Amino acid sequence: MSTARTRRSSQPPAPRRPSRRPIGRHSNGMLMTPEEFDRRADFDGRHTYELIHGVLIVSPPPGRAERGPNDRLAQLLLNYKDDHPHGHVLDDTFSEETFACGETRRRVDRAIWAGLGREPEPDKDPPTIAIEIVSNRRRDRVRDYEEKRREYLAAGVREYWVIDRFRRIMTVYRKEPAEPAESVLKEDEVYATPLLPGFELPLSRIFRAADKWTAAKRSKKPADTPPAPEQPGEAGGIPPERG
Repeated sequence: MSTARTRRSSQPPAPRRPSRRPIGRHSNGMLMTPEEFDRRADFDGRHTYELIHGVLIVSPPPGRAERGPNDRLAQLLLNYKDDHPHGHVLDDTFSEETFACGETRRRVDRAIWAGLGREPEPDKDPPTIAIEIVSNRRRDRVRDYEEKRREYLAAGVREYWVIDRFRRIMTVYRKEPAEPAESVLKEDEVYATPLLPGFELPLSRIFRAADKWTAAKRSKKPADTPPAPEQPGEAGGIPPERG
């Protein structure tokens, strides 16, 4: 029987390379190129991510008062697609969709592709209609009404809908040469667009879906609770869930 022994190497073990930490709330403010943003696949999934002027912006997920009307809108759109004679015009629709606006990467509450006559390629085809449901933070309202309007229309979006549950209106911005360039609809109105022939959007249904969760949230809050202080997100941190 052999008695030979295996000699142990005197070399120290190679150091382990630390695993790359997934992108999360700690990454807010990170500098990143559009190519890096598009390539990364390790976002933690618990927040939403946008790339604005080369800076990664990490935001809280939408609250129920935003998800509720978004889900109702999806229901109306899919009913139109399935049941209306012109429903084939609606190619597809997705919520919380990221798309490129030049060097910027925006996260839109709902994207609609219509009139392509094929399955859309979200990484290449800008949405035909982009929709934002306004949250209660002033910074977000300015962003939705001004910044995103400019970016979306420049990127090829033909209509941009801003659903404002606080002002009880929906503002529609249209890409030239479509007219009028801007329309404001009240809560009791029904919106129709030539981009979706025969589709009707009764705004009262959308606002009711938001009101249900807003009322539920208020009922849980003690009557003598003082106003919440400004969230650190206004200075670059991450506030709680929106809505």
